Amino acid sequence: MSNTPSSPPSQTVRQELPTRSLSRRHFIYTTALAAGSLALTSRAVPRLGYKSPNEKLDVAIIGCGGKGQVDSTNIANAGENIVALCDVDAKALAKAALKWPKATQHRDYRVMIEKEKSADAVTVSIPDHHHAPAAMRAIRAGKHVYCQKPMTHTVSEARALTLAAREHKVATQMGNQGHSDEGIRQLCEMIWSGAIGTVREAHSWTNRPIWPQGLVRPKVTDPVPENLDWDLWLGPAPERPFVSQWPDATMRDRRIYHPFAWRGWWDFGCGALGDMACHVMDGANWALKFGSPASVEVVDSAPVSVDMAPNWSVIRYQFPERNGLPPCTYTWYDGGKKPERPKEMEAENWESSGTIFIGDKGKIMCGEYIGRPRLLPESSMAEYKRPAPSIPRVPGNSPYKDWIRACKGGPPACSNFDVSGPFTEVVVLGNLALRLGKKIDWDGVNMKARGLPEADQFIHAQYRKGWEI
Repeated sequence: MSNTPSSPPSQTVRQELPTRSLSRRHFIYTTALAAGSLALTSRAVPRLGYKSPNEKLDVAIIGCGGKGQVDSTNIANAGENIVALCDVDAKALAKAALKWPKATQHRDYRVMIEKEKSADAVTVSIPDHHHAPAAMRAIRAGKHVYCQKPMTHTVSEARALTLAAREHKVATQMGNQGHSDEGIRQLCEMIWSGAIGTVREAHSWTNRPIWPQGLVRPKVTDPVPENLDWDLWLGPAPERPFVSQWPDATMRDRRIYHPFAWRGWWDFGCGALGDMACHVMDGANWALKFGSPASVEVVDSAPVSVDMAPNWSVIRYQFPERNGLPPCTYTWYDGGKKPERPKEMEAENWESSGTIFIGDKGKIMCGEYIGRPRLLPESSMAEYKRPAPSIPRVPGNSPYKDWIRACKGGPPACSNFDVSGPFTEVVVLGNLALRLGKKIDWDGVNMKARGLPEADQFIHAQYRKGWEI
């Protein structure tokens, strides 16, 4: 296995990705799906590495705790084989091994991907900074990939994985499960049918973060727990000492790195935006056919430290005219911040996360995973007739079955990297604006913040030796 960084994609290929409209990417998916679950597209012809619908996939699991446990259980329940397990935490690995005792065990996914040559596919359910290094190695090894959201830690990684998945012709899926549900399809059909007229404005909010953010790294060192391989946990990130808990005993949540609390750290996670926008923003991204933004700026935020994302932020994206749609403003709120309450809103309380679409003929609101899209006021839904379904549905609303079918030569999964890669670029651009503290005029073709060369260090990931992609 080579650790040599891959050469950058050619200018011709780089120019293709941002100009491919979201509607075109979803056209590939919806056309294939409409033809039947066993129909094949030119991008999904069976070949070496694909199994027939009657065969079981051999799946290797990267990350056994948290979402890794959810992912592996769903894949096993769908009837596939779990053949290998990998985790830097010996306790999480041992727990998974009790469930799948025949699976081989590994601590380093680089070693696992190299050794498990017969595995057809992998799941990637580990901290964000590991997503691209793990997924890229699997893709280059010819393995299909299911990667938890956000797909990557940086913009350039999302671009690189999208292009690599195309080149190696593997089946992919990002784990933003709402993209497989009925609600997001109903939302798109409502907006595309003109239910609220032309939409030029949308707002999304979330109650995250629910972990510590906005702090400065403590200058203490704790012993590394015997069950944790700290060097492997750090992986591509810069070295730092392990710390067990925040020194402030009055904090409600004192977890600092492992498990789960890594999300707020720039070196490891993508903050509240990266965690939840791949869910909450997804409806706007599809329904309004976002593509690449013209600009991104921070409207307001709590203090942003050099180490961590802020406790709350309000971020505004401007999207240019696209696919015949007018320019659109999209605003993101986290940390408990919310948009102005619509006068048509009848519910007493806000949902913890959601989106409001403002058209020239009305408003639509939906929930965290684009659930229950409804007109405002909600009482008007009693007389509203939803448009006939025009977007094919995913059987059982299951992102796992959708991906498994793609791995067996079926149509591309609905959140495959051609869809989720460009979407991830949009999401993590908000973090770029936070870290720079400046408005970004974005050149999507070349992945450049115009006039801000200091942005490059955040657009392109830096890797410790041995972890390069």
